[in-house]
Amino acid sequence: MSIVRESDLLGIGKKYQIETVAGDNMVVVIHDDGRRELYRYDEEESESRCVMTLSDEESRQVAGIIGGLSYKPKALETIEVALDDLIIEWYKVEENSLSNQKSIGELEVRKRTGASIIAAIKGGDSTINPGPEYVLKAGTTLVVAGKRNHIKLLKEILKAG
Repeated sequence: MSIVRESDLLGIGKKYQIETVAGDNMVVVIHDDGRRELYRYDEEESESRCVMTLSDEESRQVAGIIGGLSYKPKALETIEVALDDLIIEWYKVEENSLSNQKSIGELEVRKRTGASIIAAIKGGDSTINPGPEYVLKAGTTLVVAGKRNHIKLLKEILKAG
């Protein structure tokens, strides 16, 4: 796992220094006005160079792309990400699933499991934080978050309806 160091920049915002597993060094500065600047450390010149400045909206788009909300490689369809007790997984609604054509509200996902569906992706369309009226359809990939036992319950409900 990469090493991330966070520090306050008084009157500017926050700075995150990231050292990746591959050995790359990157700095992200988040300005109070929403801008983000990405810096890459150049070992030959022993300095950081700004490689990109993004608006708040652009940053969120890039975060979604990097985070896999719009495309997830086939090999990662069953991957899970763990953040302390929080687990994030992808789950594909199958044609024969009893939850197919039912809404999140009908299934009482949150009430029955404690887990949340944080995104739904079908084809080129994605819905962030779908509400209780969102109808699950075969082929939709759901991004779900919760504790491990909550995710397990959610998967059971999605299969059984």
